[in-house]
Amino acid sequence: MKSRRPLLIVLAYLVAAIPATLASTEPHIGMSAVGGGVGERRPNIILVLADDLATADMGNFPNLARLAREGATLRNFIVSDSWCCPSRATILRSQYVHSHDIRTNTPPDGGYGRFHSNGEDGETLGTWMHGAGYRTSLIGKYLNGYPAKGPKGYVPPGWDDWHVPAPHHMYQQHDFRLVENGRVNAYHQGHLDDVLADKGASFIRTAPRNKPFFLYLAPIAPHMPAAFTARHASAFPNAKAPRPPSFDRVGSGPQPRWLRQLGPVGNAAVNRGDRIHRNRLRSMLSVDDMVGTLMRTLRETGRLDDTYLFFTSDNGFHMGQHRLWPGKTTPYEEDIRVPALVRGPGVRPGTSTSALAGTVDLAPTFTNLAGSTLPSCAEGRSLLPILKGRRPSDWRKALLVEFFAGHPSTHPEGPDCDSRPSHIRACPLPPSYAALRTERNTYVEYKAGERQLFDLAKDPYELHNAIGDAQPAFVHRMSSWLMRFRACRGATCRFVDRG
Repeated sequence: MKSRRPLLIVLAYLVAAIPATLASTEPHIGMSAVGGGVGERRPNIILVLADDLATADMGNFPNLARLAREGATLRNFIVSDSWCCPSRATILRSQYVHSHDIRTNTPPDGGYGRFHSNGEDGETLGTWMHGAGYRTSLIGKYLNGYPAKGPKGYVPPGWDDWHVPAPHHMYQQHDFRLVENGRVNAYHQGHLDDVLADKGASFIRTAPRNKPFFLYLAPIAPHMPAAFTARHASAFPNAKAPRPPSFDRVGSGPQPRWLRQLGPVGNAAVNRGDRIHRNRLRSMLSVDDMVGTLMRTLRETGRLDDTYLFFTSDNGFHMGQHRLWPGKTTPYEEDIRVPALVRGPGVRPGTSTSALAGTVDLAPTFTNLAGSTLPSCAEGRSLLPILKGRRPSDWRKALLVEFFAGHPSTHPEGPDCDSRPSHIRACPLPPSYAALRTERNTYVEYKAGERQLFDLAKDPYELHNAIGDAQPAFVHRMSSWLMRFRACRGATCRFVDRG
C-alpha cells in the first residue's frame, strides 16, 4: 500500500491556508465591540430599504440628511444585482445571485415563487434574527410576485409580525392590499408608504422592553410610477434630472453592441426624464417622512440610543447617463452603487468610509449585532469593524455584481423597457454579465464575449472603456479573479473577495 503521508501533508497545507474568518460557526463579537459589555442588552436593529433610489438623489431629503450627520455614510456600497428581486434575495440570505439562484423578478428564473419553491424562505434574516432571540417584523415590499400561487395569507418562517403588500396596486400606492399576519386586508384609503410608516412606528411602540427587536421596513418609493402623496404634489417644481458628463453620451473605447444601438436622448425624452425625476423626488419625501417618524418614535420610547438604523436601496437608477432611458440593471455606477447610511451605538456621527461594502453584508452585520453565529450560507462580511472606524488588514478588495437577462418568454423590466416613450419600439437590453467592482475599477464580462474596464479614479463617469489600453496581464488577472468569484460558495467567497 502506498503511503498516505504526501496526501495528508497537502490536506494540512490547504486547511492552514484558509483563514480562520471563513469558519461559519465562529461566534460573532458581542456588544463589547460596539460600546457595551458582554451580557448587556443587545441593540435593536432597523433596516429601511428604498426601491430604486439613486445616490445622486440623496441631497434632497432633510431626515436622511440628519441621519447622515448623526451616523456614518458608506460611500462604496454595492448591490449584488441592480434588479429588485435578485437584490432582495441577497439581502435576505447574504448570498450572491449565482448562489441563491433568484435571477430575475419573474418565473421561471426568479421571483418569490422560485424563492419559495427552492425552500429559501425557510432560512433568512427572519429565522436567523428570531433564532437569536429577537422579535422580528417585515413591513413593506418582500419579493416580487409574493404571495404568488401559495396560500393568500402565507407568512414565511421567522417573522413574528408581517405586513406585506400583494401585487394589486402596490406600485400605484392606493387601493392596495396587505397580507397581515395570515390575513389579506384591503385598504381603500391612505398612501401605502404612509401606512407602512405608521405600522413601523406601532411595532416599535408595542415592542416588549425585555426583548430586542429587528424591523425590516421596505417602502415602495421611488419605484416607477413614483406615486407621491397630495401633500408633496407641489415639491421640486423646477428640479431637473442630473446632467453629469456621461449624460446622453456613449463614451469612447470599444462599446458593447447593446449600448451601440442607442441613439441620442433627444429633447422630448430629456423633458420626460425631468418629469420622472421630479415625481421620484416627490415620492421619496414619504420615505424621508418615514425615517423622521422612526427617529421620533425611537426617541419618544427611549430606544434611540440602543438602536441601529440602517438605510439603503435595493438598486440604483440611471436617468439619461450613457444614453439610457430611465431604468436600472446595468453595471454602471448609477445602478450598482447605492446610498447607505448607518446610525447607532459606537458609530461616530458625520463619518464616512470608502471601504467596499454591500447588500451581501447586511445579514452578517445584523447577526453579528445579535451576538449570533454567522449563517453557514452567508457570503458577506460583518460591517461592524468598518462602522467602528477601522478597516481590518484582511478586508475585501472586490465585490461581485451579476445580472442574468431573463427567460425569453418573460419581459424584463430593465433597464429601459418600461420607461421608454410609447413611440420607441427598440429596447436594447444588456445581455447577461458579471462584474468585479474594486475600489478603483469596474471590470465587466458580458455573455456575448464583450468586456468593459473602467478606471473609477481617473474616469468616475465611466466614459472610456479602457479594456484596450490595459496591460494584458492585468486584464487576465481580473478575468481570473472574476471567474473564481462566480464559482464561490458560502465561506469561500470571503476568501475569494480578497484577490
